[in-house]
Amino acid sequence: MPIINRVAEFHEQMKEWRHDIHAHPEIAFEENRTSDIVARELESFGIEVHRGLAKTGVVGVLKNGDGPSIGLRADMDALPIHEANEFDHRSKHDGKMHACGHDGHTSMLLGAARYLSETRQFKGTINFIFQPAEEGEGGARVMIEEGLFDKFPCESVYGVHNMPGKDTGTFHLRPGPLMAAYDTFQIRVRGRGCHAAMPHQGVDPIVVASQIVTALQTITSRNMDPIESAVISVTQIHGGDTNNVIPDGVFMEGTTRSFRPEIRDWLEPSMRRVVDGVATALGAEIEFDYLRRYPSTINHVSETAIAAKIAAEVAGDSRVTTDTPPVMGGEDFAFMLEKVPGCYLFIGNGDGEGACMVHNPNYDFNDEILPVGATYFSRLVETVLAA
Repeated sequence: MPIINRVAEFHEQMKEWRHDIHAHPEIAFEENRTSDIVARELESFGIEVHRGLAKTGVVGVLKNGDGPSIGLRADMDALPIHEANEFDHRSKHDGKMHACGHDGHTSMLLGAARYLSETRQFKGTINFIFQPAEEGEGGARVMIEEGLFDKFPCESVYGVHNMPGKDTGTFHLRPGPLMAAYDTFQIRVRGRGCHAAMPHQGVDPIVVASQIVTALQTITSRNMDPIESAVISVTQIHGGDTNNVIPDGVFMEGTTRSFRPEIRDWLEPSMRRVVDGVATALGAEIEFDYLRRYPSTINHVSETAIAAKIAAEVAGDSRVTTDTPPVMGGEDFAFMLEKVPGCYLFIGNGDGEGACMVHNPNYDFNDEILPVGATYFSRLVETVLAA
C-alpha cells in the first residue's frame, strides 16, 4: 500500500508548514509560535484543541463514535545551535535551529490530522499530542505529570523520528529497548591550591580529575558483563586560571547511557564508589551529583508488531527493518511508553552525499518523507481503531 493519494495531494502544504516552523525555531518550553500554528491548523480541520500542558503543549482530540483511543505524538522544539545552511527557510533566529527534525515530525502529524479529520475511517478517539521540550528538558514527563493521560486517556501511543543515514522512507524498529536511558552527572573536586612550582604544598585537583576520568572507564570495561551495553562519558572539565597556579578545585560534567533498567540502577553507585576511592587515595574531597533524565525507550511487543505491519504496508516488506540495532541516543517519548503501551520507530531521512546527522548545524529534514510519516500515522489509526 503506497502513500495515501489524499495525503500526497497536500504534500506541498506539509512542506510549507515545515519550512515556516524551521525558519522560526523555538527551544524548550518557548514553542509559543509553533504551538499557535499547530492549534490554528487543528482547529481549521475541525479538531478539538486543548492547550497549556507543559506550558506550550497542544493536544488535538478527534472522536468518531465509541471505541478505543490512541495517542500520536510529535515533538516541536528546536536546539540552541547556530544554523550553517543557506537555503531560504534557514533559521531567522541566530543561535536556534531545528537541527533534529522536530519541524518535520510536527508537520507530518498535522498532515495525518488533516487526512483523518476529512475521512474519519476509524471508530474511537485520536489524541494528537504535540509535545514541547524533548531536547534534554523532558517535556513528555511534564505533560504526563500535568495529567496528559488522565485528561486524554490512550490505550496505546506511537511516535516517530527521522534517521539520517538510512534510505529515504524506510522504517526501522524493534521490540524492547530502542534508545538508551539518558542520565547526567557533575563532579566537583576540591583540592588545595598552591604554586605550580611547589605542588607538594597542595593537593592538585587537576591530577585527581584526570585519574577520575580514567578510572570511570574501568566501570564499563572491567566491572560490567561485556554482553551488556553502557557508556560513561566525561564531556566537560573546567579548572584553573593561569599557568603557574594549581587551583583549589575542578568541575567535571558528563553523561551516562544504558538500556536495561538494572544496568542504569547499577551505574550510579558504581561511579560513586570509583570517584570517592580516587579522591580518598589522592587526598581530595568530592561532591558527586547524579541526575536521572530519561529512561530507556522500550517498545512494547504487541504494539511494535502492529507498527511493523503498517510500516510494511506503507513502504514494502523489503524497506522495513524489524530488528534494527538500538542506539545510545536518548528520547523522552520513553516516559510515555512507561505509562502506556506503544511503539517508537525511525523513518529513513536519506543517505549519501549531503546527508547529515541530527544535531549538526548543516542538518535539514527531508521533505520527501513528510507524506510517508503522515501515511504511516493515518494507516496506524485506521488499523488500531478499525471502524
